[in-house]
Amino acid sequence: MNHTDPTPVTDLIQAFRRSQTMFTAVSLGVFDLLESGGKSVEALAVETRNDLRALRRLLDGCVGLGLLEKCDGVYSNAAVAEEYLRRRSPSTLAGYILYSKDALYPMWGNLEDAVREGTPRWNQTFALEGGIFSGFFRTPQAKHEFLLGMHGFGLLSSPAVVRVFNLGRFRRLVDLGGGTGHLAIAACERYGALHGTVFDLPEAIAEARPHIAASSAADRLELVAGDFFNDRLPPADLYALGRIIHDWDDARIGVLLRKVHAALPPGGGILLAETLLDDDHCGPAGTLMQSLNMLVCTEGRERSVEEYRELLESFGFEQVEGRRTGAPLDAVLAIRKE
Repeated sequence: MNHTDPTPVTDLIQAFRRSQTMFTAVSLGVFDLLESGGKSVEALAVETRNDLRALRRLLDGCVGLGLLEKCDGVYSNAAVAEEYLRRRSPSTLAGYILYSKDALYPMWGNLEDAVREGTPRWNQTFALEGGIFSGFFRTPQAKHEFLLGMHGFGLLSSPAVVRVFNLGRFRRLVDLGGGTGHLAIAACERYGALHGTVFDLPEAIAEARPHIAASSAADRLELVAGDFFNDRLPPADLYALGRIIHDWDDARIGVLLRKVHAALPPGGGILLAETLLDDDHCGPAGTLMQSLNMLVCTEGRERSVEEYRELLESFGFEQVEGRRTGAPLDAVLAIRKE
């Protein structure tokens, strides 16, 4: 009897084990301890204060996942870990990994209840009132690690987002909820006449300051603290919203899109950086998982290009076009009606 290949199922059975192996190694600081060179398990056990035999299993697991290399009993970072798993790497994803470990993983344990009730799981998981942004990020360290993680993803996505459309016709970009400024930086570095503003809450602006200062376009970039739901938006002919629309329910999205529309001059644009669903909602797999993540964590969801077109046209935008970037985030550009 011929059997169907069980690999898709057996891989998924083990998938959480792989992610938790990486999460734990990042949390213990393994990759940070190896940034200056290889070390033995004995040395790492002392520095991390962990059981030697158990730590060896973890390190060997990281070798098997391609995150560490091992030679004559000495462990060292693989290239991918050196770039993305060290906290001090400019491209680090460690902040988002720790957020995934401490926030997303526990909430995903309640996915069944989220599907049953159609609501996010953070009150159930953490006994915290309010939304994810007011609850889990209530400490400076939690906010720092989250913004650090978003910065890492931004470095992977923002250069592609600002490249897939020609934004050279615009003169001033305001990135709403711009975090560390990665999108505004990428846009201003690509388009020499463009001026950019990062508009976000004060704690995010503080995180953005060193990144703006290090940019070759620093003289065309500024930071403005504010709340895009409650404060007046800085003037612009292009507003960018990266991973913003997918966080909120339709009512809150409507508030924000009306504000953007009212602030734009005729012919001004709105640029969304989101991951796009296929029109039939059957792919890509990563986007489908992200849409479930929104169910677990927020009031929002992911959308297809056609759904973004319908949404944006209902608030006075036209010429809505979506493009895949090949990066973690895709792009949608729309123009305010004349």
